[in-house]
Order: sequence, then structure tokens, then C-alpha cells
Amino acid sequence: MHLLTAEPSPPDVPASKICQGFLTPVQHYALDMAARESGRRGLAYLSISLLGNRGIPGIQERTLVAVKPDGVQRRLVGDVIKRFERRGFKLVGMKLLQANEGILSEHYHELRRKPFYPALIHYMTSGPVVAMVWEGFNVVRTSRAMVGDTNSTEAKPGTIRGDFSVHVSRNVIHASDSVETAQREISLWFHSSELVDWECCDHNITYQL
Repeated sequence: MHLLTAEPSPPDVPASKICQGFLTPVQHYALDMAARESGRRGLAYLSISLLGNRGIPGIQERTLVAVKPDGVQRRLVGDVIKRFERRGFKLVGMKLLQANEGILSEHYHELRRKPFYPALIHYMTSGPVVAMVWEGFNVVRTSRAMVGDTNSTEAKPGTIRGDFSVHVSRNVIHASDSVETAQREISLWFHSSELVDWECCDHNITYQL
């Protein structure tokens, strides 16, 4: 593992320019994103493996995606998996389970005082759920875009909810809304031993190495 350390540069110089000649196009984009989010466009630190691309910031980001009871009953699990695989994300964990009120209470802890909370719990315990963990670059934000608006009537065609859901009370799928939330939800639904760390044969093609 090699560590590339860049000296500070003027604010209008993208971080990736500092490492010109060392980075692939995807690494340039990832480095600029990381620098912008941290507020330091001129100063960037990137570890790049000579044997792969694990050094790209966010490449191992993970998110929780769950097909809700209505999606399972309508046999939409395969369609959901196909969309995520075609997008280039890697499945590292999946299980079919009957969610109980305990896990749902923790998952929806911010909604406990909402008037619709009892109906939500009834809905989520009405049948099995397929919980999945997907991994890839910027997977949290991209997954939310793929899933679509929570309110199905506002979800755009081409999104999962826009194509398969007609009412907010039966909106087919859940996806974590932030990296921090994803980490909490993954640890809630999965034990670490249930997640598989593996590498796709098309990994280098996906990330242009």
C-alpha cells in the first residue's frame, strides 16, 4: 500500500489535480468528492493498492436494502436484485425473515410517536421481509435514487417505487438514507458473520482499472 501525500493548493484547484498521473478517472472523481465533502479541496490523502483499487474513497460503502412484505408477496425480489446488480453493486448479505416488533421498533425508532406507527408495524409484520446489504461506490445515495420517493405518487417512473408501488402505505422497499444510518441498520439486521467480503470477477472493469 502506497500513501500519496499532496501539499496544500489554492481552493479552486480540485484535489485530484494534485495527484495528476497517478489516478484513474474513477479515482479522480472519488477524490474530488471526498475533498469537497471534507471542505479541503487542496489537501488530499489517498492510499492506492498496486494490486487493486481498494484505495478509492467510498468503494466499500455499504447500505441496507429491504424488500417489504408487499414486495415479497408480489414476488418482486428478483426485480430488485437485478436492478442493483446491473447498476454494478455487490451483494454481501441477504436473508428472508419474519421481522418481529423488537427489531422494527429499533429500526423505526424515530417514528414511534407518529400516529401511523401502529399501522406501520402491522404492515411490516404482515409477512416476510428480504433484507440485503449492498456494497459499492456511493451506494447509499445511489440506492435512494434508485428506490424513489417515499410517497409512491411522487416517485418517478424508472425508480423501484415509481414502477411497482401505488400508495405510500405499501411502498415495496426500504433503503438507508445516510451512511451513518446504513451502519446502524446493517448492525441491527445482520450479524457481522452473515456478511461476506468477496470480490467480483468484473471488479476492475466496473471501476476502470
